[in-house]
Amino acid sequence: MMIPEQPKNSIRITLELNQRAPRLDSLLLEAIKTQVKNLELKHISRSKFKTLFDEKRIQIKGQPARPASSIAKGTTYIDILGFSEEE
Repeated sequence: MMIPEQPKNSIRITLELNQRAPRLDSLLLEAIKTQVKNLELKHISRSKFKTLFDEKRIQIKGQPARPASSIAKGTTYIDILGFSEEE
């Protein structure tokens, strides 16, 4: 399987699913809250999270994702633009 290139100035969230998920938004928000690469993103508000979708800053395979996008079983790479790792 080919892993898509991660855009510059982005955080990548990798979702590993055992079954298809009906909506991206709730699953992604949970993954964001548990990641440790970026504290600003970790403590994001729901309204700011919604804005990321509205501004097309959440992408799957380089395409803007929708909150109601379903996610297939397996590995999905989601890039959130405008954030970088704070190591």
